[in-house]
Amino acid sequence: IIPIFLISFECFGPDFYLKFPRFKYIRIYPGKMEIELIELKDIKTIPDIIHVYPERVKSECTPLVIDNGSYNCRVGWATEKEPQLIFKNLIAKPRKERGKKDGEPQVGNDIANIEAVRFQLKTQFDRNVVTHFEAQEQILDYIFTHMGIDTEGSVNHPIILTEAFLNPNYSRNLMAELLFECYNVPSVAYGIDCLFSYQHNNCPSDGLIVSVGYHTTHIIPILDGKADAMNARRINVGGYHITSYMHKLLQLKYPVHVNAITLSRAEELIHEHSMIALSYQEELSKWADVDYYDTHILRVQLPYIAPTTTPGLTLEQQKERKRELARRLMEINARKREERLAEDEEQLNQLLAVQDLLEEGEIDEFDQALKSYSLANEADLIKMINNLQAKVERTRQKIVAANSQEENIVIEEKPKIKSSLQPRDQQDFDEWIAGVRKKRQEILDKRMAKRQRRQDMAKRRTAAAQERMRIISQLAKKEKRDDDFGMRDEDWDVYKVINREGGDSDSELEQEKLLELEDVLRHHDPEFDSAGSSVPMVPGETHQLHVGVERLRTPELLFQPSMIGSVEAGIAEAIEFVLKQYTSEEQTRLVSNVFLTGGSTTFPGLLERLKRELREMRPFGSNFQVNIAKNTSLDAWYGARDFGLNGNFPEYLVSRKEYEEKGGEYFKEHSTSNTYTRSPDPLPMIQVPVTSEQVIVEDAIVDVEIE
Repeated sequence: IIPIFLISFECFGPDFYLKFPRFKYIRIYPGKMEIELIELKDIKTIPDIIHVYPERVKSECTPLVIDNGSYNCRVGWATEKEPQLIFKNLIAKPRKERGKKDGEPQVGNDIANIEAVRFQLKTQFDRNVVTHFEAQEQILDYIFTHMGIDTEGSVNHPIILTEAFLNPNYSRNLMAELLFECYNVPSVAYGIDCLFSYQHNNCPSDGLIVSVGYHTTHIIPILDGKADAMNARRINVGGYHITSYMHKLLQLKYPVHVNAITLSRAEELIHEHSMIALSYQEELSKWADVDYYDTHILRVQLPYIAPTTTPGLTLEQQKERKRELARRLMEINARKREERLAEDEEQLNQLLAVQDLLEEGEIDEFDQALKSYSLANEADLIKMINNLQAKVERTRQKIVAANSQEENIVIEEKPKIKSSLQPRDQQDFDEWIAGVRKKRQEILDKRMAKRQRRQDMAKRRTAAAQERMRIISQLAKKEKRDDDFGMRDEDWDVYKVINREGGDSDSELEQEKLLELEDVLRHHDPEFDSAGSSVPMVPGETHQLHVGVERLRTPELLFQPSMIGSVEAGIAEAIEFVLKQYTSEEQTRLVSNVFLTGGSTTFPGLLERLKRELREMRPFGSNFQVNIAKNTSLDAWYGARDFGLNGNFPEYLVSRKEYEEKGGEYFKEHSTSNTYTRSPDPLPMIQVPVTSEQVIVEDAIVDVEIE
C-alpha cells in the first residue's frame, strides 16, 4: 500500500488540506485505486460527574454562565477558563411499564444510547425560542445538581443566560418567573450568543454577523457597536435541517439499510466529512465522471455481523469427503441387508419347523401353526417356504457382490470438467471459450427460470399458478379407484408442475459445475466479469455506504434552502438584501468585517464560498473582509464569561425587586443584549349595560335606483 497526497482539488486551496487531511488520503493497489474505508465511530456519551462546589465560588457569589443553545448547553463559573458542563439540550423520559414506578428522566449526557429513545426525546425549544418550560425546569435541575450547588431552597449566584435574537417578551417572562420563583436566584442578566461571540473576538464596532445555529441562521448588521434589529433577517435553516437532509438522502439511497442509517450516524458524517463547494454546479458536473467518482467517493462501513462459515475445502479434501460418505452409505446398506437376511432366515426356520410337524403326524399343532401364518393348506406353506428360500439366496448374492465391488465403487471418480473442456490446440480456442460461456449461461438461465417459477407460484393470478390449479382440479375429478400415482416416471413431472417450490432446486453438482466453469473463464477469458459471477461477495461490502455528492449537497442548504422545499432565501441572498437597506458608505463599513459564528459554520469551504458570493454582489474593486470565530461553538460562552468578569456587570443585572416591580419581561440593555421593548398594556374591558327590555328587529325593503 502506497499512501499518496493529492495537492489540491480545484475548488479549495492548499490551506484547506493542512487543516483537513482526511479528504486527500487514498490507497493504491496494483491496477486498482480506492479510497480508504471509513469506520463509523458511534461514540457513546459519558455521563457528567457532579462537580465539587468550591468554597471560594460559594462565598464570592460568582456568576454562573449558561449558554442555553438549542443544540448544546454549556455551563460554567465565570472565573473558570472552560465550561464545566457541555451536553445536548435533550430530555428522554422512559416509557412507564405496567406495575412499575415512573422512570427518572435522562438529560443530556446521561442518555447512553440516544437512538434507543429517539422517539421519547423532548426539548425546551421551538426552533430557537424556549417555549416548553417544564422541560427547561428539568434542564436547570440537571445544571444546578451537576454544578454541585447544595444550598437549601435557592441558588445564590447571579445568572448570565443567553437567549434568542429578538426573543419574545412572553418567553423571557416565563424564564424569569422560573428563575426567581422556583430557584430564588438573586439576579439575572440576558445576552445574545452571537453578540457575545462577536465581542469575545474583539471585532470592530462595524460589521455583519452571520450566525448559523442549529435551527436558524441570522444576518445581523452592527453599526457603531449596536445591532440594527430593524434590518436583521432570519433564515429558518440550520444544522438540524442539514443533518436531517443527509439522513433522508441516505435512507432513500439505501432502503435495505434504513434501520442502520440513524440520525446520529448521519450527524457524524456531517460533522466529519461534509464540505461546502466553491461552485456547486461545477462540482456536480465533476461527479458525472466515473473516474472522478471512483477517486473521491467515500466508503462508509456500517456495523454488521459476519456469518460464521467453515473454511473452504481443497479438491483432494472434497474427494476424500465423498469417498468417506460413499463408504458410510455402503456400510449402512450392508447392515440393512444383513438384518433383513437374519429376519428371513429366522422366518424360514420357523416355516420348516411347521413342515416337520406334518411329517411327524402332529396334525392339530400343524393346523394351528397354519392359522398363525394365515395359510390355508400345505400347498401355501410349501409356496411360502420356496419364496423365502429364493429371497434369502438373492440377499446373500447381493452381499457377496457388494463386498467384491466395494473398492471399485469408492475409487471411482467423476471425470474432471476442466480437462474435458480444455482445447487440444489453439485453433479452436475461441470456440472452446464460447462453449464454456454457453454452458455457464445455460445453468444461469435454468436457475433464473426456477426462481421465476417459484415467484409465479407464490402469486395467485399468474399463468403458472392457474395451470397448477387446473391440474389439481383434473386430478380431483377422476373417478375413485386404486391410487397408483407415483408408480410411473411421468408422475414425477406432474408433481414438479403442481409443487409450489417448483419441484426442483439448485443441486450441489450444478453449483460445483458452475463454479468450475467460472474458474475456467476467470483464467482464460479476459472479457469475463468476475463481479457478475456466482462467487459470493465479502459480507462487509453489502453493508457499505457510498457517500459522494451528498457531502456537498447537504451543506448547500445554507445557500439553497429550496432544496428541501423552503421558499426562503439563502445566506448570500439574505446578505445582499440586508446590504441594500443601507447607503453605499454604510455597506462598506458592514462588509469590512463579515463575521461567521455558530456551531454550523465549521464546514470546510464555507469561508471561501462566502468570499466568492460577496465578490459577485459587491461593486468591482471594492474591499471586504470575511472572518470566522476562533471557536465557533464555545466563543458565545467565552464572551458571556468575559461579560460576567467586567466591572460594570452588576449594573446590567435584574434583581428580584426589579422583577417584582417591572415584570418578568424587563431586562437592562447592554451592547450584547436585545433591545427592550415593553409589551403594550392589555385593552380595557368595555362594560355593556344589561337591560331587560326586548330588542325589536325590523326588516325594511329599500328601493335604490341604479344609473
